[in-house]
Amino acid sequence: MAKQTPRTLSGFMELLPAPQQQMERMMEILRKTYALYGFTPLDTPVIESSEVLLAKGGGETEKQIYRFQKGDADLSLRFDLTVPLAKYVAMHYNDLTFPFRRFQIGKVYRGERAQRGRFREFYQADIDVIGDRKLSPLNEAEIPAIIYKTFSTLGLKRFRIRVNNRKILNGFYASLDLADKAGDIMRTVDKLEKIGPEKVKSILTEDFAVPPESAEEILHFLSASGSAEEVLKALEGFRGRNELLDQGLDELGLVVRYLEAFGVPAENFAVDLTIARGLDYYTGTVYETVLLDHPEIGSVCSGGRYDNLSEYYTEKQLPGVGISIGLTRLFYVLGEQGMLNPDLPTAPADVLILPMTEDLSPAIALATQFRDNGVRAQLYGEEKKFKQKVSYASKLGIPYVVFLGEDEIRDGIVACKDMQTGEQTTLDPKATIYRIKAGLEARNQGAVIRE
Repeated sequence: MAKQTPRTLSGFMELLPAPQQQMERMMEILRKTYALYGFTPLDTPVIESSEVLLAKGGGETEKQIYRFQKGDADLSLRFDLTVPLAKYVAMHYNDLTFPFRRFQIGKVYRGERAQRGRFREFYQADIDVIGDRKLSPLNEAEIPAIIYKTFSTLGLKRFRIRVNNRKILNGFYASLDLADKAGDIMRTVDKLEKIGPEKVKSILTEDFAVPPESAEEILHFLSASGSAEEVLKALEGFRGRNELLDQGLDELGLVVRYLEAFGVPAENFAVDLTIARGLDYYTGTVYETVLLDHPEIGSVCSGGRYDNLSEYYTEKQLPGVGISIGLTRLFYVLGEQGMLNPDLPTAPADVLILPMTEDLSPAIALATQFRDNGVRAQLYGEEKKFKQKVSYASKLGIPYVVFLGEDEIRDGIVACKDMQTGEQTTLDPKATIYRIKAGLEARNQGAVIRE
């Protein structure tokens, strides 16, 4: 039988053990951080019925979806975590307590063209707060705090959470009698940073028939800059022109007002009127987070407020607010930029035990004692030369190697070598465990990401 050349499909990430450990460490930080804010973990099926997954409609989504037949069933791989959440909340409405706060870290699939840093299979890390008929704007104010806590814990310092409110934009465009063009205008001004004001003005006037004076006023409106308080002060000059605009100003003001109490430094936050998020899905506060030293990456965390999560599955009004981190892309970019901390342990075990006697019972008992004390221990039973055994630990980055021979067993001690310093001790098992745990704590100091 001819041998197949092993290969991984384009657009699918497959990591070696050490970087996989780095990815797992990032995921664990996300889980712990989200849990701090009262979010419960959720897991939904990777495969759904196509009619359920595509209830919102086709368009670009249907072009990118992985869809297949199995018998009579029309099935699809999930393309995000929000649509499955909508189905889940509608389906389990009577069993859930609202507001329902969930986080989910899971793989999603999009059959788009694979590019550098863009994948067809990738992890998303989402949080959402879902209300029953109503949802307090306090939840929108808390989101920047969760973003700040998450990225700070990962080790990032130079990032900025950019916030806006779609109601401000929709209200302002309605005041210019451009409500029917609001979506086109928002998608255009979303490119302001990339293409500049002149190009934006040209697209607005030529492609969407926005009057030149209105295009000028839009650019003037969007040019408000400075601290969050300064931008809000400038926007107060537009209050009274439209009821929806005023409502958006109130909501954005609430987000800014509680920033300090939530522990978000001013340098990590900005009100940016150009942020609209491309989806009409969002109806209130919207968020984008950028790395200041790597603007070419774009937003690494985005989301916003929406009025009705499950409108395609139920008549019940279920408003929500949420954010999503494209975790696979972020991990790839951080690795490419050399920002993943190489000093943190990535070994599969904390200690490798090398039995030096024919009877393995003492080594097995020692491994059990290590594990009972929270030390990850691996027994090496292969018939190799001593140098090869030590080399195995070195290649995997296992920080400690224990040698257990007849003398150690007789004297009730353990010979333990620190693979980093070369220091070797002969202590009783309890003292050896204490030494290893102290060393591991020191090695685990530091963040996953370093700038």
